[in-house]
Amino acid sequence: MPRCCEQFPVAAPHGDPLSGRQLGCVCVCVCVCGAYLRLIVISICRVFLAPRAILKSFEQNFDKSHFMGYAGVMSKLTPLIQAVSRLDEVWADAESSNTLSREKLIQIEDTIGVLQRRLDAVHVDVAAGISSESRRELGPDSLAKQQGFRTPAKLIAAATGVSTGDATRLIKVGEATAPRSDLLGNPLPAKYPIIREALASGALSAQAAAMIIALLDRCRIAAGAELIAEGECVLTGSAAGLSLDDLRKLIVRAEAWLDPDGVEPREDEHRSKRSLTIFERDGMVHFNGKFDAESAAPFVTAMRGYVTAAFAARKNAVDPDAPDADRRSVAMLQADALSLFCAHVLGCSEKGLPVAGATVIIRMNLDDLQAGTGSAAVDGVDQPVSAGAARRMAANGGVIPCVFNGESEILDWGREKRLFTRAQRLALGERDGGCAMCALPPEMTRAHHIRWWQRHHGSTDLSNGVLLCETCHHRIHDNGWEIRIDGTGTAARVWFIPPPYVDPTRRPRLGGRARFDIAA
Repeated sequence: MPRCCEQFPVAAPHGDPLSGRQLGCVCVCVCVCGAYLRLIVISICRVFLAPRAILKSFEQNFDKSHFMGYAGVMSKLTPLIQAVSRLDEVWADAESSNTLSREKLIQIEDTIGVLQRRLDAVHVDVAAGISSESRRELGPDSLAKQQGFRTPAKLIAAATGVSTGDATRLIKVGEATAPRSDLLGNPLPAKYPIIREALASGALSAQAAAMIIALLDRCRIAAGAELIAEGECVLTGSAAGLSLDDLRKLIVRAEAWLDPDGVEPREDEHRSKRSLTIFERDGMVHFNGKFDAESAAPFVTAMRGYVTAAFAARKNAVDPDAPDADRRSVAMLQADALSLFCAHVLGCSEKGLPVAGATVIIRMNLDDLQAGTGSAAVDGVDQPVSAGAARRMAANGGVIPCVFNGESEILDWGREKRLFTRAQRLALGERDGGCAMCALPPEMTRAHHIRWWQRHHGSTDLSNGVLLCETCHHRIHDNGWEIRIDGTGTAARVWFIPPPYVDPTRRPRLGGRARFDIAA
C-alpha cells in the first residue's frame, strides 16, 4: 500500500481498512497535490462512498497544518473544489442513482460535466509539467524514465488508465495552453490563451481543446497569425455545449475556412485512398469501403433516399402491426438498396427506383463559383469539396448546384400556398443544414410551418418554416418546445426554446447549420 494510504487509513463500513486497490484513485489525488487535494477526497467520499464512516476517518486523520505552503495551489484548485462541493450538494443523502428524481439526475449530470471539465483543466497542466520534467535532454534524470516509463505519455496513461494517444493529447493541450517565457526569462502568454481561459472556466473539455488545437496547428502556416487568432476565438465559443461528434463537423468546416487553398490537395489525398473490398466469410459477402466526398455523394444520397422512402411507406401502411409488416432496420434497408441499385444497372426492368426524389445538392457561394476558388458543401456529407469538384459533380446527372447571392433572397408565398416549394426547401436546407434540431441530413426531413397553417393561420414563408425530421417534429409539438427565427433569408438563425420543465430559465438553444458551419 502506498505510504499516503498508510498515513491516512480509511475504515470501510465493517471496520476494516480499505484495500490499496480500492484507494487507487484517492492515492493518485493525494500523491499529486498533497494535503490540499485531500479536501477533494473528502467531498468525493461523501458523494460516492455513502457510508459516513469513510468521511469520518478522513476528517479525523486530516491534519489542517498541511495546508501551509499550498497557497499557490489553492487558486488553481478552488474551481475544482467548488465543483465537487456542488456535486455533493446536489447528490445530498441519496443512497444510489436509482432513488434520484429525473430533475436530480439532470442536475447531477450537468454538475459532473462541469466537474470533469474543471478536472481536465488541472490535468492538462499536470501533464505539461510531467512532460517538461521528462524532456529528452534530461537523459536518465527524466521523470518518466525514473518512474520506469519510456515516455511521459506512457506514464500518464498508466496512472490514469487512458490510452497512450489520449495521454499524448493531454500533453499537447497542456503545452499549448501553458504560460511561456522568452530566452531572457520574461513571461509570455500561452500559445492559445483563449483556449486556456475556456479550460480554466470549465467551458471546454480537454478532448474538445485537443481537437481545436490540432486544427489550429495544422492551419497555422497557411492561415497566418491573425486568422488563427480569430479561429481560436470563434471555435472556442462555438464548441461550448457541443458533443465531440458535433464539434468534429464544425472542425471540418473550419478547416476549409482557415485553409481554403488546402481543400483541393486534401481531396486528391482522400481520392487516392478510396477503396472497396469484397470478400466472403461464414456464408456472407462482406463489403468494406471508404470514399472521398465527391465519390460518396451520389451513393449517400441514393441510400438515404431509399431509406426515407421505405420509412414513409411504413408510416402509411394500412396495418403496421401485421406479421408481414416491414420491420427492416436502417442497415438492412441500406443493404437492400445497394442490391436493388446494382440490379437496376444490370438491366432490371424497373424504370424507377423508390428513392423519394433524391438529388445530390451542392451549395456554393456565388463569388467563389465565379472565381473558381473556395469550397462547396454537399448535402448529407460533412466534408467540403473544392470548386473544381463541385463543377465536375454539377456536370453529371441528378445533381443540383444551389447558388445563393449575398442577400440570399427567397420568395415568400404568404397564405397563397400551403406547401413549401422546392426552392423554399432548398433555401431551408441552406439555413438549417438538415433537421434544425438533431442535424439529420436534409433528405430525411420535411419542411414544417412554425405557426401552423390551419390552427394559427401561419404563412408559407421562409421565416415561418423549419426543416425537421419526424422524431423532432413530434418532440417539439408534444413536449412544448418553441422555435424562434432571428434574421431573414438563409442567413437567419434558428433557436429552440425548451419548456420550463426541461430548463426553468428557458435559455434558447442554437439550431440549424449555424451550430456547425464556421461561415455562419
